[in-house]
Amino acid sequence: DLELHLQRCQQLSVTLLTDHQDLSNTELKTITNSPAPQQYRIRANLRTYKPQKLHQSVKLHCSKCNSLQEVPDIDDFDIILHNSAGTAPNPELHNTSWYESVTWTTQDQKKREIAIHFVKRDEMLQHPEDTLLMIEGGTVKEIWKLAKRFKCVIPVRSTKDDLELLDLSAPFLLQGNVKYYGCKQCSTPKPMKNLSSIAAEQQPSWEPTEIAQVLGIELLQYVFIMKFTLVDETGTLNAYLFDY
Repeated sequence: DLELHLQRCQQLSVTLLTDHQDLSNTELKTITNSPAPQQYRIRANLRTYKPQKLHQSVKLHCSKCNSLQEVPDIDDFDIILHNSAGTAPNPELHNTSWYESVTWTTQDQKKREIAIHFVKRDEMLQHPEDTLLMIEGGTVKEIWKLAKRFKCVIPVRSTKDDLELLDLSAPFLLQGNVKYYGCKQCSTPKPMKNLSSIAAEQQPSWEPTEIAQVLGIELLQYVFIMKFTLVDETGTLNAYLFDY
């Protein structure tokens, strides 16, 4: 895999080539003393690379404010869910024209109240693989189970007037194994009733970009970032990899 390959790169003299096979090799000293941007072909050794663990290379990027942030830890998500569970589901917000609600109380010592709101189309429930649902009071484990069966899962909490998203430190949407996050700085979260416009479509696709837009969320994108330190007889060059 890539990590083993990079470890070998530290032990061997490595040739790093661009696509410009017509170019002759350029010394690193010449590159660092030249104005950018330009295209070069180099031969160099890989001295170091960062981060050392590949999973640490994945960050969240906001294309609007150009900020980078760490992917939140699953424990942070668990804490946010635990705090939101302190607010009981509001019965007045159940079973509206565009979603159907199911509630129950857990049998454990905590006696959590859970509410799941299944979004309908043409006043009918859809197949699980086509359904978006909103959940109040769930745990991470329960949400993962739902995300494996249903197309989209949105963790929410009750207010007096509507359902709303949790703290944006938590994913605002889950699809399968993918967690989607919003930028705290650039987002202006809107009530969940705004989703009814998508539910009214003939065949709702429940695309994350469309969901984010109607909910006032600036969607963060997963990016892959690495730093390579290259050396030859003339100097040192830091190379950065940034890709979606």
